[in-house]
Amino acid sequence: MKKSICFYFQLHIPYTLRRYRFFDIGNSDQYYDEFNTRTYVQKITEQCYLPMNKVLMDIIREYGKSFKVAFSITGEAIELLELYAPHALKSFKELAATGSVEFLCETYSHSLAFLKDETEFEHQLYKHRDTIEHHFGKKPVTVRLTGLIYSDLIGEKIAKLGFKTLLTEGAKHVLGWKSPNYVYTNANNPNLKILLRNYQLSHNIAYNFSNHSWNEWPLTSEKFASWLNAVNEHEEVINVFMDYITFGDRHHKSSGIFEFMRYLPKQILEQGKFEFLTPSEISKKHKPVAPVHVPYPISWSEEERDLSIWLGNDLQNDAFSSLCDLANKIRFINNKKLTRNWERLQDSDHYYYMCTKWLIDGTPRRFRNVYSSPYDAYINYMNVLSDLTIRVNNEVQKKIAHLAKNKELSEKINKVISQNETELTPIQINKIMEIEKKSLQSKNTPKTK
Repeated sequence: MKKSICFYFQLHIPYTLRRYRFFDIGNSDQYYDEFNTRTYVQKITEQCYLPMNKVLMDIIREYGKSFKVAFSITGEAIELLELYAPHALKSFKELAATGSVEFLCETYSHSLAFLKDETEFEHQLYKHRDTIEHHFGKKPVTVRLTGLIYSDLIGEKIAKLGFKTLLTEGAKHVLGWKSPNYVYTNANNPNLKILLRNYQLSHNIAYNFSNHSWNEWPLTSEKFASWLNAVNEHEEVINVFMDYITFGDRHHKSSGIFEFMRYLPKQILEQGKFEFLTPSEISKKHKPVAPVHVPYPISWSEEERDLSIWLGNDLQNDAFSSLCDLANKIRFINNKKLTRNWERLQDSDHYYYMCTKWLIDGTPRRFRNVYSSPYDAYINYMNVLSDLTIRVNNEVQKKIAHLAKNKELSEKINKVISQNETELTPIQINKIMEIEKKSLQSKNTPKTK
């Protein structure tokens, strides 16, 4: 039986926040820098998406179903491509139409909601699933989460939502002596298959390709194929997962990155040891060898393979907690515009900008940063969040006032809150939501004679 190789690419484009100052709070809900966002979308489209999509399409035309890849495109990225680069989105749809590409599911806004809010997590996954089906014609059955984050508990939640396969990092501190080159299962629910990234092979393309000081430079398609063929004969699956900006952005076209990818399938297929499969196909073909135990969340980021680039300091944790505290109020008021802004502020890139690790160890950032310092990023984000919080609280009071016009509801609400109370707790909001829900159910229940 041939071994399987899976190439998976991640695409995300954030909404860039504008310079939002203290004196803007309460005066403006224009949070986004449209010029910089549009400029970046158009730049990354020309440098990466269009040329690399053409490379993949040329390979598929040459090899047909013998070549396959997988993509995960966040909901925010799809929104921005629709707005500023519809021709790029069209090229992804053309790839989808070949039948050689699987599109995966993740949180719609590149969120970390799965760490704290199960209701929002489910909402984000289903919203993204429906978006993928709408644009690319097929409902996804495979999940990857922001930063390939995963734990036993997260995987168990994914399985309960009906997904069959999940992608994560082959973290050495989790695997120990085990190899990432097999299919595993979730430790709490064996129905969820786990595919693990081969870190070294992925890293060699994603980060080392144009590194002239690397002892294996230059990396050629022949050399990479030889590494694949040298894998232990008993190991079944090689997963090469990376950001799509690897091609043309992180490694400029002058580095030869497009030519490398163009000829790599030829080198792999000619050897006859591997076949290209998508994640869901690998999950169906290969039997799991064992459960993988991940008691604490892992990711594909940095040496630690943990959450520290998003939630590793007090700035990040304060911002994340403050945002999550709005969840019940957002659901209570059900205001489309405020909900959209709240979801966009969930984008994990905002917390990435607040990371202070690079101030300590001096290593370069993986992605572009639009702020002068982590503290600048935190202040700007919290200014925006402060304004959003004021608007949400105002809408909460308006809705409570509206509900209180009903005498029966008013009496019940007054038992939950005191007369002069302006800042309601999540527990109080939940109780009021339950009162409203029961009232609506009562109205919709047919009366019997």
